[in-house]
Amino acid sequence: MRRVSPFQSVVLTLLVLLILTASFFVAREYRVIERLWFNWYVFWQSSDAQALGLDAYEVEIEARAIDGLEANVSALSFDPQRKTLFTVTNKNPELVELSLEGRILRRIPLTGFGDAEAVEYISPGIYVISDEHSQRLIKVHVDDDTTFLDAADAEQLTLGIDAGGNNGFEGLAYDNQGRRLFVAKERRPVQIIEVRGFPDAGTHSPNILEVTSSKQRDAGLFVRDLSSLQFDERSGHLLALSDESRQILELDTEGKPVANVSLTKGSMGLSKSVPQAEGIAMGDDGTLYVVSEPNLFYVFKKR
Repeated sequence: MRRVSPFQSVVLTLLVLLILTASFFVAREYRVIERLWFNWYVFWQSSDAQALGLDAYEVEIEARAIDGLEANVSALSFDPQRKTLFTVTNKNPELVELSLEGRILRRIPLTGFGDAEAVEYISPGIYVISDEHSQRLIKVHVDDDTTFLDAADAEQLTLGIDAGGNNGFEGLAYDNQGRRLFVAKERRPVQIIEVRGFPDAGTHSPNILEVTSSKQRDAGLFVRDLSSLQFDERSGHLLALSDESRQILELDTEGKPVANVSLTKGSMGLSKSVPQAEGIAMGDDGTLYVVSEPNLFYVFKKR
């Protein structure tokens, strides 16, 4: 039997350590443990926990280019009064109103908004836009006569949580009954933050600002990043969209993942994978709308 020299022994030991180290970092980056726990949890849970029935959705409009819009779209929000959608672009920043078929209705230039990454409907004429890099939340008023928006004229909130780089606020969702604004931090770490007291709920009582997060909820998110959020008022569940993992997650009222659906080819009737999903919104009839950079539009409806 051939003996291993001391040098070879050291090399083999270093190789094993390198493989183990690489495996650890790959598992952490791709949230392997969290994904295995989710699969185990879903296997044993009641189907009633999956309130939104993501597995019943089928694509109706697939990868429709938003004509006239070449800049990168980011985020999506449904306006129940106007029955339209709003998105933002982060190159030559604009707030863009879309029809439910993905047609441009109007474009509103944004001044002083930095890297606009998310927009969320709050109440009639009131929206919040996020600036990713500076981690600002900016409250704006939009009506039929609005032709431009200047951040200098708007109420703002800066959080500065692990600020810096391209890992800031990528998604917003609003719980109208609970008066909670959910804010998605893209990565490092993936995090969902809850803000109460901004924007002002419009009451005459003193406005108390609260910013909280849940380590338990964030630890259960097995996706690599967060691109967008959507709150469902009927169930109290939250949808979390991940571009890099190509997933839509459903989180229950306790923040636990209870269901997911893939945005890859073959899932939900897709003929091609969604290339870079950046925004998700839900209509009042349960229809799901998704936008993907640079300018693709999708509609999913239940079978």
